[in-house]
Amino acid sequence: MTLSLSLAEARRLALAAQGFGRTPRGAVAHKHLQAQIERLGVLQIDSVNALVRSHYLPAFSRLGHYQAEHLDELAWGRARRRRLFEYWGHEASLLPLELYPLLRWRMRRAAAGQGIYPGLARFGAERRDAIETVLQAVRERGALGAGSLSSRTEKAGPWWDWSAEKMALEWLFAAGEVTVAGRRGFERLYDLPERVIPGELLNHAELEEGEAQRRLLLRSADALGVATEKDLRDYYRLDAGDSKRRITELVEAGELQPVAVQGWRQLAYCRGEPRVPRRIRHSALLSPFDSLIWERDRTERLFGFRYRLEIYTPQAKRVYGYYVLPFLHHERLLARVDLRSERAAGRLAVHAVHLEEAVLSEEARLALGDSLRALAHWLGLDEVWLAPSVKTLGVPLA
Repeated sequence: MTLSLSLAEARRLALAAQGFGRTPRGAVAHKHLQAQIERLGVLQIDSVNALVRSHYLPAFSRLGHYQAEHLDELAWGRARRRRLFEYWGHEASLLPLELYPLLRWRMRRAAAGQGIYPGLARFGAERRDAIETVLQAVRERGALGAGSLSSRTEKAGPWWDWSAEKMALEWLFAAGEVTVAGRRGFERLYDLPERVIPGELLNHAELEEGEAQRRLLLRSADALGVATEKDLRDYYRLDAGDSKRRITELVEAGELQPVAVQGWRQLAYCRGEPRVPRRIRHSALLSPFDSLIWERDRTERLFGFRYRLEIYTPQAKRVYGYYVLPFLHHERLLARVDLRSERAAGRLAVHAVHLEEAVLSEEARLALGDSLRALAHWLGLDEVWLAPSVKTLGVPLA
């Protein structure tokens, strides 16, 4: 039997699954942050620092003001406080430690040259000498960055012009033979997994690939609320063939329920009988890499909001701006806000606001002003600066 949901119901189910509308009363504690990240199941990491590193934003968008240092502790702190690890989840990601055994199959595939970039696979097959040399250096010296190992003397070229040592570390990381112990600035520091990952997880009995993939898809379903096969697959970047087989198995086992969503051409799935909230009341600015919106086709299906990142688009060809955050107000995406942290000037700069409709309601304008002030305060910036074109919208900041 196929369940049916209206588009509004699907939207509320997705927002609730992603943790919106659950802002804790009072200060955001360490436990709130950990619970939110475990709910999401993955935080995408991105190097762009125009506002703040992207992995810090999803928790702020859902919880409000929290201590970013707490996220650092969960990801790279001392062993007793660490609850996350870095690996290829949805691109480069921070993931709850309990997912480590569910990704060992991906590490095994990477070691065999599968599921990784062709150049890295070729390096792994042809340069075992460099790989063994780098692995021995990590064994002997502990957590190391690529820069401390590089033997190259010429000036580095573009970002993809990696040294042999960097290539070796990336291959070892993909294959699970090293992991990220910490970061120096944004540089990864690699160490042996046994020095970073808790023994009970590192030595967990090997899961059969199909079982691990089914568990990942169920985590995806929990985090997304209602989702097509492509949505579920994309959350942890599974292969289409693997995903389709596992979803068929999960439906047959009764662990996923087929759902017809109003206006969606593809069949969707959810866990059990969906409990749809009556409404979601939440306003937030969203990272371009937020798990609510990172699958752009899903964002368009859920919100009627076509979103594309323009960081790598030449400035003259950009439509909305360099670093544009969608503005969520209750159950709709109402605007695109081009933001920058101008740290030297101590201000959050709002370069542009593009509305999805002709005007924002008074309630939405107040909510956007509140969101901008809260973001500036969280970032330790003294003021919010509005470009002249933004001032005409009458966004209140007082």
